[in-house]
Amino acid sequence: MERKYKVLFASTGINFITAIIYVWSVISKTLVNQLNWTSKEASLPYTTLTITFVIAMIIFGKIVDSKGPTFPAILGSILIGLGVLFSGLALDPTIMIITMGVLVGAGSGIINVATTATAVKWFPPEKKGMVTGIVVAGVGLSSAFYSPLSNYLINTVGIAKTFIYLGIFVLVLALPLSLLIKRPPKDFVLKGEEIDKEENSQKDKDWKYIIKDRYFYKMWFMLGLSSSAGLMIIGHISNIAKIQVSWEAGFVLVILISIFNSLGRFLGGFLSDKIGRLRLARLLFIMQGMNMFLFTIYGNVWLLALGVAVAGLCYGGGFSIFPAMASDAYGSKNFGMNYGMLFTSWGLGGVIGPMTAAAILDAFGSYNYAYIVAGILLLISIVISFTIKNEAN
Repeated sequence: MERKYKVLFASTGINFITAIIYVWSVISKTLVNQLNWTSKEASLPYTTLTITFVIAMIIFGKIVDSKGPTFPAILGSILIGLGVLFSGLALDPTIMIITMGVLVGAGSGIINVATTATAVKWFPPEKKGMVTGIVVAGVGLSSAFYSPLSNYLINTVGIAKTFIYLGIFVLVLALPLSLLIKRPPKDFVLKGEEIDKEENSQKDKDWKYIIKDRYFYKMWFMLGLSSSAGLMIIGHISNIAKIQVSWEAGFVLVILISIFNSLGRFLGGFLSDKIGRLRLARLLFIMQGMNMFLFTIYGNVWLLALGVAVAGLCYGGGFSIFPAMASDAYGSKNFGMNYGMLFTSWGLGGVIGPMTAAAILDAFGSYNYAYIVAGILLLISIVISFTIKNEAN
């Protein structure tokens, strides 16, 4: 197997193994129902996680660019495994902000930038969307595995041992994969890059350039506002199923959203190479916006499943489109750092989405107003997308 495909396989695999955060709705539902946590207490570790996620991406994005991805990938795997394991040793709202929020959040951010920023450097520009789609699809697909596994473990051994077992599982499988994640050698040249070398070097921009660029801020707001809807549904889907349609098997919807999340990531990357990043992003914003406004009338399991599928598809698509947009605009040399800067907006979505839903639920006993807020944010994303003309490359 060619080296680039080994890196692609390892990057996708480690994302699959370490993306345990996407079953938080199953875990948080248990914390609320069995340990009497409030919705806000159960959302705080997840919200903290999204913040530390993006901070770690910025810090380690530069390290990945300058020193390589192997050590960051190892460190990220250790932080995630130990963070999950330690959560089972102290089921306390404050402590879990540290174990899940800080440790797992930092580890997840490190893994995300180490895998995505490295994989794209092994492939030519016309395959950037496809490559980012494959790598991040591992994250989306993991929920289809972790959701039934977590649900089974919670019902058989309890929430504490579930954390411990899953933490050990991550450590055993993720560490070997992290050793395979390596950047291209210095003499590595992509096909066609010999001719375009001067053009590519002119395109490479660092963080000092992008913080002055209007296009960067437009991407930043579109990603942050649009991702809030998907993060809201992902973080609360089990509880949404219970409250909105009186269905206790919400973990099935976690599996469903993970499948469509993965499908969106793969198709989003592939289609963005064909029809353009911005055009596809705008289409996803429109679909997701309509879906969020309709969520208020999804009154049975089948309609709710449809809404969940659309939410996962649109959210996943954005996760493959925006990294490719950043690479198109600012080059691949400093992609790790630039990618980390852009994805600080995902932290914004992580605060707005899950915490808004939790606060509205505690106040009104329903998620309806949260759906409306998410729909309005997507309308703003659509408007921003129409202001982009010559900025995109």
